[in-house]
Amino acid sequence: MTSTRAPEAETDPALTAAVDFARAAAAESAGGEVGEHVAVVAEDAASVTHLFEAGLPGYLGWRWAVTVANAGRGEPVTISEVVLVPGEDAMVAPRWVPWNERVRPGDMGVGDLLPTEADDPRLVAGYVASDDPAVEAVALEVGLGRPRVLSREGRLDAADRWRGGDFGPGADMARGAPAHCGTCGFYASIAGSLGAAFGVCANEVAPADGRVVHAEYGCGAHSEAEVEQVSPVLVTELIYDDSTVDVEVNERAEQVPDGEELETVAEVPEVDEAAPAERTDGPAEQSPEAAAVAAVEQAEAAPEDSGQPTDTTG
Repeated sequence: MTSTRAPEAETDPALTAAVDFARAAAAESAGGEVGEHVAVVAEDAASVTHLFEAGLPGYLGWRWAVTVANAGRGEPVTISEVVLVPGEDAMVAPRWVPWNERVRPGDMGVGDLLPTEADDPRLVAGYVASDDPAVEAVALEVGLGRPRVLSREGRLDAADRWRGGDFGPGADMARGAPAHCGTCGFYASIAGSLGAAFGVCANEVAPADGRVVHAEYGCGAHSEAEVEQVSPVLVTELIYDDSTVDVEVNERAEQVPDGEELETVAEVPEVDEAAPAERTDGPAEQSPEAAAVAAVEQAEAAPEDSGQPTDTTG
């Protein structure tokens, strides 16, 4: 339990000590027991507020606040007020906001109306009251004007909102772009002093097409973006070009060591089955009939080779 001094005078100690009296009043309002005594807050010299844990379902962190008072020192202590108040960690409803301040970008639908206030600081009456020289010059030249135009506050508010939006210089798309919108051929500047920093994207393939963009915004669809043309097919780093391969004779294949002969493979001619077989150096296996014929032929040819007459008698 804590005690706080009132600014005007010393708080009556009887009020600070009336914890049980205040608890009874809180229990009567709660319809049951209340929690522990949390704190005591001095309101002034004649009143203090005692705080008790509520302990009610759905009111986590809420407290019963019982204010006690008296008419002066020595006078009886009375109950002034018993209320349920949220604590520092209590779950409470959001702060009430007027309807015209609750409407956020994107809330308006088809058929909805959102009138502006007569003293809206974002607007000024007539072009003659405009502090934008560019707008005023055009209006005076044409001889026409609108009932209200943007004030300086309205222009600065829009500039801050657009700069910090999705199409400002801090966007992820802008940080990865090859160049800024201010140098893009699809960038169309807007009229008035806002045109110094903002324009409209006119590239249908860009993510900001038809949107107000900052001059330092950018994307990959920049009009001057260049892409290096490379093969879409992945190839190996080591490439052999057959047209540049040189063919050289292997000199070692023609050199034969001493005492060795080159083995050559001769072409085998076609065999004529009707022609007589050629004689070979080695003996060949013959049938008895072929051996007899060969012996007769050899005997008949022997005299011609020797040049002597042949004895044909027995």
